[in-house]
Order: sequence, then C-alpha cells, then structure tokens
Amino acid sequence: MSLSTQKSENQTVRRDTFGNAIDPIVGFARGSIIKSSIEEAKRLRRGQAVAAKRVQALGPRSIGVFTGNQRDFPVRPEDLDTNCEEWIGPGLYAEELRTVAIEHLGGRSDDGCAVFNRTSAGIVATIAALAGGKPVLSVVPAGDRSHASVVRGCALARVGLKEVTSDKDWRIHIADCHLVIVTTVTSALARLDDALAIAVVEEAHKAGAIVLLDEAYGARLRPVLHGGQKALALGADLAITNCDKAGLSGPRAGVLVGRSGLVMAAAAKAAEYGMEARAPIAAAVLRSLQKFDPHHLTQEAAAGQELAAALEAAMGAGVVMRSDLGPMVDENAVLAIILERASISADAVSVVPCEATAALGMLLLADHGILTVNTHGQPGARVSLRLKPTLDALASVGGVSAVVDAVDDCIAKVAAIVTDENAMKTLILGDCA
Repeated sequence: MSLSTQKSENQTVRRDTFGNAIDPIVGFARGSIIKSSIEEAKRLRRGQAVAAKRVQALGPRSIGVFTGNQRDFPVRPEDLDTNCEEWIGPGLYAEELRTVAIEHLGGRSDDGCAVFNRTSAGIVATIAALAGGKPVLSVVPAGDRSHASVVRGCALARVGLKEVTSDKDWRIHIADCHLVIVTTVTSALARLDDALAIAVVEEAHKAGAIVLLDEAYGARLRPVLHGGQKALALGADLAITNCDKAGLSGPRAGVLVGRSGLVMAAAAKAAEYGMEARAPIAAAVLRSLQKFDPHHLTQEAAAGQELAAALEAAMGAGVVMRSDLGPMVDENAVLAIILERASISADAVSVVPCEATAALGMLLLADHGILTVNTHGQPGARVSLRLKPTLDALASVGGVSAVVDAVDDCIAKVAAIVTDENAMKTLILGDCA
C-alpha cells in the first residue's frame, strides 16, 4: 500500500495508509501502545518472556526462528580459556580473524578489521569517527530507506543526513559530504544493483569522500544468490556485515573491514562509546566466518520461497511480497486484513499498524512457536510481518502449511480483540505495560 504525504507549514509529514504520522527515524507510525523506543523495549521483554514460557513447557524445539537471524555462538571448547580470555585472547587470534574477514568481504591484503557488538554499533561509530562535521549521504535502493542506525548515528554525531533512493539524483549531494553510506541490501531485502553501487563509490571518491557499504545482508546475499561481487570488490573504503544473518550462524555482532586507518578510527570511537565487541564475541565471529557455507544460505532461501508461495496462495499475491529469504506483508496491509476480518472500519480502532503486527507476532510465538522480529526486534526494527526461516525453523513448527494456518489463526484472534485497547496492550506488553 502506498504512503501519503501531507504538507505542514515547515516540513512534509509522511503518513501511513490510515493517516497516522510516521516517525521519520524508524519509518513507521507510533500509537498509544507503542509510543517510543521504551515501549519497543518492553515489547521485546514481553516476547522474551513468552518464548521462555513456551520453551519451559514444550522444550527448545518448540520454537522456530523466522527472523532470518540464527544467532548461534560457535566457539570451540578450546577457545574458552584461550581466545575468550579478555586480556590475552584478542592478540592470539587477531591476525587469523583479520585474514578470514578480508576474504569474506573481498578486501585487500593490508586492510584492517574490527568487530562491534552490533552492526548498528559499527555504523554509528563509523559515522561519529569519519563524518568530519559534514552531512552524511545515504544511498539506498529505490522505494526503501536507511537503517535506523544511520539516522541515529548522524543525530549522535550532530551532522545532517541526506538520504537519497537510487532512482533519484544522488550525485548532486556528494560534494557536500565527507562520508557516503551505500546500503546494498536493506532489512526488507531491497537490493541495489552492483553497477549502481560502483557508480556511487566512484563518484564519491572523485569528490574526496569516504565510502562505507552497509552489507549487513548484502555481503552474502548478493554474491551467493545473485552472482554479485564481494563487498569491497565494489571499490568502497569500508564494508560492514552482520554475523548472524544471510547464511552466517552468529553471534550477533558486526565486522568491519577496509582501509586500516579508517577501521582503526571507527574502532577507537566504538571503544569510547562502549560499542566494541569483547573477546568472546570476537572469537565467536572468527569461528562463524571460518565455517561459513554458502549452501546454508541457498537452503534458507529455498525454504523462504516455498513459504512465500504458500502464503501468497492463501492471502493473495497483492498482499504478500516476496524477498530472497521469504514472504513479507506490509504492516498497513496486516491491519487492513485484521479490520476486514473484524468487519469494522479504521475509525473504530485506536491501534496503529505497528501495534497490529506486534499483537500478531505475540500470538504466533505463544500459540505456534513462530518467533519473528515483531516480538524480538530491537527498537527501530521494521514492523512488517516478515517470515525468513532459519535452517530448522520450518521443521520446528510443523512445516509450511502449519505456518500458513498459524498466520490465519492469529489474524482471527487479533481481529477478535482489536477494538479493545486494554486487551491489545496486555497482549503486546504484558506485565511491562
């Protein structure tokens, strides 16, 4: 569904399908239940409690992870008193980690490497270290937006942000910037063509700007599923990827590779902010990169496409969108379906789309063991219904048809309480309300 815009006296206010003003930082409308990042954090705590209750009753195999993030912690027993030791460990594996990270991201032999506690942390630290007091240019695939960490990083660094989609004239903004961030694949899995990414890099370098590739997904999704080049082969100065998605098993961390002086500057800033990855995390990143198998990503993609086809058949091709890793249903469409199921108009409810998908996600988790970003996403995460099955997710919850039936069941359950704000609030936030 398309978003409308409304002109205020001083700025353009973006609104969702239902007329709710969209928070420009996170890209969705907030409501009376999910008012801010605080309520998003409460929703996460609630989701964790619901997941724990299910595991305690039915065991860990009763939950399938559909966030696309596997989040294992693949250290070896021999790592525990060597590489994981805080004082000595980092020195023991530093060169091994640098080498495997360079290979993974297609870097140069003299590139540097740094690990952060999240990819978001690495992006924020890089902006703070390298923006140079000038606006940051963020180039994203057409129809999508920058990750919230780019917006928040610019705010923390007290610099402006110029966000331009790839179908617009991004060239006119480069001269004003010291740092250009190119998102090759967004969290909604919109993808930038390699040729266009190379063009942005080349133009930025002509203007003397530094280029960071946000390759959280793209570092593996582009080369493995689309035959693209490895990240730094595109010519950028820096590239960062997420260690627990798109075929990497975890841990949750971000690894930055690129020109050593720039990497060191970002790492130093991260240490100032407390965003660096400690020794055990970095040791697990090493093991994750070492055991990366592209076949795992192709398996995930195949499972996601099977699920997308089935959900599309049940809900309609105009409702379900397909990504490389599985089906997506826009949050506006989710609320519209719930209202239709309840036979009521939008005027009859106070909830906004992000609250509808949070409620849906909570029921999917509690009743069917389907864990999504709608319960477990960090503040600022997208709020559409996205089902990106990790390797064993479908088997854990009974297969493709069971997931499709679960979505239908939980939409009906949300429709039954959507006019009751207190019931919705209790479902979404639980005791944290």
